[in-house]
Amino acid sequence: MTRKNTLLKSYGFSLVLLFAIAIGSILGFTFKKDAAVLKPFGDIFLNLLFSVVVPLVFFSISSAVASMSDGRRLGRILGWMMVVFTATGAIASLIMIFAVQSFPPAAGVNIPLVSPPHIEHASWADQLVRTFTVSDFSELLTKKNMMALIIFALLIGLGCLLVGEKAKAFTNFLLAGNEVFGKVINLIMLYAPIGLGAYFAYLVGVFGPDLLGTYVRAMSVYYPVAILYFFIFFSLYAFLAGGVWGIRTFWRNIVPVSLTALGTCSSVASIPVNLEAARNIGVPKDIREIVIPIGATIHMDGSCLSAVIKIALLFGLYNMDFSGPGVILTAVGIALLSGTVMSGIPGGGFLGELMIVTMYGFPMEALPIISMIGTLVDPPATMVNSVGDNVASIMVARVIGGRKWMNVRE
Repeated sequence: MTRKNTLLKSYGFSLVLLFAIAIGSILGFTFKKDAAVLKPFGDIFLNLLFSVVVPLVFFSISSAVASMSDGRRLGRILGWMMVVFTATGAIASLIMIFAVQSFPPAAGVNIPLVSPPHIEHASWADQLVRTFTVSDFSELLTKKNMMALIIFALLIGLGCLLVGEKAKAFTNFLLAGNEVFGKVINLIMLYAPIGLGAYFAYLVGVFGPDLLGTYVRAMSVYYPVAILYFFIFFSLYAFLAGGVWGIRTFWRNIVPVSLTALGTCSSVASIPVNLEAARNIGVPKDIREIVIPIGATIHMDGSCLSAVIKIALLFGLYNMDFSGPGVILTAVGIALLSGTVMSGIPGGGFLGELMIVTMYGFPMEALPIISMIGTLVDPPATMVNSVGDNVASIMVARVIGGRKWMNVRE
């Protein structure tokens, strides 16, 4: 009886979400494009998450930094975070490079080139400024400028840390705000089964037929590789971080994160659930509340996988040789960069696709081709992205906390 109660406690909510998604998928298959009528119910869930994510990210990061007793620990967390982000992104890119060289996604594909819509061009210097900064405080209060918000939250936290005792009241405000918005997320998640079920009905009904179209070969490469990476490499990372216990604890808590990311196609929308999962796994508070929000913007293993398959598809369509150390290293670098510039919102991959086309010098009509690929791989790519942030927080916790890190609960 105890074992049954433990299973229900661990997987009960996940089973409810799976059941809701199964019902939604059945409705999508049954009513096809007419299932789009259910999309507003999914949009409500998505909008609720988006409406809370800006203050949640601000309070979680700023309070985590402000409450640190050791400023050197922050430096170690950020440093190792970037090492893990880069390493896992590079590994994902190399795995997909091997896959597309073994099974070229453009083989037998004949896609008519269509001119893309008008695009506003900006220099890379301007794009860099826009990514990391805003010109007015009010522009921080939007999910469109998540990277700038994260930097601002880090600065606020550092300011509190440097002021010390005089900033104690403000630090307590940040800590209280973090607690409040954590409870708000719990309330929003009560609507998750309805929201995710409706969203899956829409996704299956509207986009399902496209999976049988021109891009079947590309999808037949991406989906198996993404699934294998998800199960094999995330299990490997969890094992490196915590051994067999690490694997068990990771998979026992990661299902809600996976389903939320899969259903909403948004790493940002998954941040609240991801933070809760990391807490249940045992990742220290300061690590999880820094790594996961930042990772939702700049750490995207699934997007690295999709970037490589987009590059390989264009190389095939334009009869270019996708081999050789120079080509491979460039592809890995562009995959990492395209993942970094993507925002955590649905459709955010457009910037990464624009980077691929412009950096390789492909004609602009190549953009809509890989944009379609981006649409078709968005759900699994986002799932890998979001869960990858959780994995990164576990690995950083292992490096910072040593072998016994999972024994310390916060």
